Amino acid sequence: MSIEATKTVGELAAEVPNATREFEKLGIDYCCGGSKTLGEACAEAKIPIEETLARLQAGLTTVQAKPGREWKNEPLSDLIEHIKSTHHVFVRQECPRIEALAEKVVSKHGANHRELAEVHTTFSALADELAVHLMKEEQVLFPYVVRMEEAALAGEPVPPAMFGTVVNPIRMMMQEHDGAGDALRKLRATTSNYAVPNDACTTYATLYEALLGFEADLHQHIHLENNILFPRAVAMEAGK
Repeated sequence: MSIEATKTVGELAAEVPNATREFEKLGIDYCCGGSKTLGEACAEAKIPIEETLARLQAGLTTVQAKPGREWKNEPLSDLIEHIKSTHHVFVRQECPRIEALAEKVVSKHGANHRELAEVHTTFSALADELAVHLMKEEQVLFPYVVRMEEAALAGEPVPPAMFGTVVNPIRMMMQEHDGAGDALRKLRATTSNYAVPNDACTTYATLYEALLGFEADLHQHIHLENNILFPRAVAMEAGK
């Protein structure tokens, strides 16, 4: 496989083994920023394109003991179930945990670290938005995509949808993903890339560790939808 700087970050994230890990390390947005070419993303992040290409090329030759599933080739119903059972469950488990940690840390360190109040406010708003977002996916978009795939496999016409075309809810979901990406970037900026101050207690450090884990999972979550599930659903509806 040839890795070219003109390919989009989203395409490379879906096709190249370990690409998402490398993008995380380099600070390249592969979920909400997946439509940018690799060259554009590297220029924006001020990273030499040669270094990034070398890292991605190494991913092609790395033999993994337990390779992950190639979701671009798996049934959409399986991908949806994976997203729900892995990423949706994670969001629902972690949001109340992180909010509780944030409340505790703000009460103990908020006077000396004013940024903590903003961290708490930003994350609480993100958690509220994600709760509604996941519900819309599970109750509206995902069931329709599954029915559409079942019809396609049976050689039947695409079932009618109350939203006209699958493009409409997907567009809305992607806009909400952009909002979540903005919140993650704001959290990073507010915490100076999650730098734990010298006077931090264990709970303070745990909060920042939890936020980092949440960011990594949400990036992977959005990548699977924006770069794999949604394009495949649109193509399926179009009969491609």
